[in-house]
Amino acid sequence: TFWYTLTDADPYQTEEMSFKRTHVLTLVTHNGLALEYASDELRGDREIVLRAVTQNGHALEHASKELREDCEIVLTAVTKNGYALKYASNELRCDREIVLTAVTRIGMVLQYASGELRGDREIVLAAITQAGCAFVYASEELQKDREIILAAVTSDGWTLQYTSKELRGDREIVLAAVTDYGMALVYASDELRGDREIVLAAVTDNGYALMYASEKL
Repeated sequence: TFWYTLTDADPYQTEEMSFKRTHVLTLVTHNGLALEYASDELRGDREIVLRAVTQNGHALEHASKELREDCEIVLTAVTKNGYALKYASNELRCDREIVLTAVTRIGMVLQYASGELRGDREIVLAAITQAGCAFVYASEELQKDREIILAAVTSDGWTLQYTSKELRGDREIVLAAVTDYGMALVYASDELRGDREIVLAAVTDNGYALMYASEKL
């Protein structure tokens, strides 16, 4: 009902409605994304924006530039939806607490973190634990870190494709990868595609992985 009221109102009344603070406050309480249709002035109203992002973190996209620099508002938004990190100011993408909160909820938003925080071990581990493929956004240094790689392939076996040739021959890493995602066997070294335990783990997850096993197996 509230969404209809805002988006389908008589066009001659829409502008007038957008300036009615109480009305907008009520709307964003029920649907934070309604903030998109508020006036520029009300998108800069702290109480309205805080209410909107509390209901839907994505509403941060429609907040004023000043409020996307507000630590409390951004933290509230990413707590509700980690993806809101995309709309935070550059300064707050460098804020460790905000980024850690965001990646814990949606690992792939690691891509929106500052370069420095993409090299932060705790943050990267939190991100890849939630979504293994977030590994591709980690710093170059951490992409070579065995513990990080093991955590990534354990979370998402397909991540094995992004590892070095050397690590595709690491038995523990490959076993973890194919246990999670059998088809990752295609990225294992020739030697490990002939390893009975590894191939068995792969085909247990997905029988089609057999096509990547050694001829003997």
